[in-house]
Amino acid sequence: MTQADDFGFGTQIRKSPYFDATLRWGARGFSVYNHMYIPRDFGNPEQNFWNLVNDAILCDVAVERQVEITGPDAARFVQMLTSRDLSKMAVGQCKYILITNAAGGLLNDPILLRLGQNHFWISLADSDILLWAQGVAVHAGLDVTIDEPDVSPLQLQGPKSGKIMQALFGDSILDLKYYWLRELELDGMPLLVSRTGWSSELGYEIYLRDGAHGDALWERIMAAGAPFGLKPGHTSSIRRIEGGMLSYHADADAKTNPFELGLDRLVNLDIEADFIGKAALRQIKAQGPSRKQVGLILDGAPLQGPNTAFWPLQKDGVTIGKVTSAIYSPRLENNIALAMIASEYAGLGTQLTVLTKAGARGAKVVERPFYDPNKTIAATGNSFL
Repeated sequence: MTQADDFGFGTQIRKSPYFDATLRWGARGFSVYNHMYIPRDFGNPEQNFWNLVNDAILCDVAVERQVEITGPDAARFVQMLTSRDLSKMAVGQCKYILITNAAGGLLNDPILLRLGQNHFWISLADSDILLWAQGVAVHAGLDVTIDEPDVSPLQLQGPKSGKIMQALFGDSILDLKYYWLRELELDGMPLLVSRTGWSSELGYEIYLRDGAHGDALWERIMAAGAPFGLKPGHTSSIRRIEGGMLSYHADADAKTNPFELGLDRLVNLDIEADFIGKAALRQIKAQGPSRKQVGLILDGAPLQGPNTAFWPLQKDGVTIGKVTSAIYSPRLENNIALAMIASEYAGLGTQLTVLTKAGARGAKVVERPFYDPNKTIAATGNSFL
């Protein structure tokens, strides 16, 4: 069995409460995300994809660290951080939000959870928003407390995840709506459960609120899922690119604005709140973005894994952008990619050339997401619609 000491990033990289359990269940490799180990290898990534889309997988995503915001002014403060209108966000609801800097650049694209009238969690992508939020609060003049709670999420994703949740929590869990949350207990373990996940499949995130129970929670879920074919797994690059889901630092960074990503719906410039980046985003919208994210189909033999560098994109020998995420989809039987290119070349059907390390490939601009564009599967749990 692989030993914990075989992964030698040092003590500055934090282990999740599920780290030892993932080793027992076959984790072979890890990467670093939000200064933590995240399992990235349970064997064949294509088999991990099929496990996800046909049955269910359990993923250690404790790297989705939480920023907890409480206090009398918590709601006002959270609205300062995001361009999305939160005025109608109910207690118990989750929302996908954008956190932007003063120039309108994207700092994070997390899930916001509202646990109470003055109690929020920001479930992070890969950047230090705890520090950002604490810095913003220094001169905000608002009564808020900002900290990181002892919270460690797991993702249970796939078409059979609902049946596994039913086995764990009973029939009432089936009433949990897409992008809503519920506070629960399981065998005395304090949890929060949400109908969310980074897979574009039916799925749940199970937030453990006491890291001492990490091993017990992992084993409890795997035991409940055994009759349904549950497998340990990792977030699937194949499925998330099929679904057009962003990977921060790959598909977006602090110099990327929401309009380039086609996320206009998350920018509400007419609200009264003066959120950070509002003036810059108003100007960008008026001028129109100079770049746009597009989907691509790449010619040639199946890619052997995801790209590990940004590949230049050319039109008539001139570089006009870059491929940010690329993978072979065995379901679509195509090489698919997300790319950021100059706006004038973003029209559907535009033919481009990708310069990979293995040589040039032809590429065509296509609609994205590549599969289930209306998110029907994640929203309804029916992968056959």
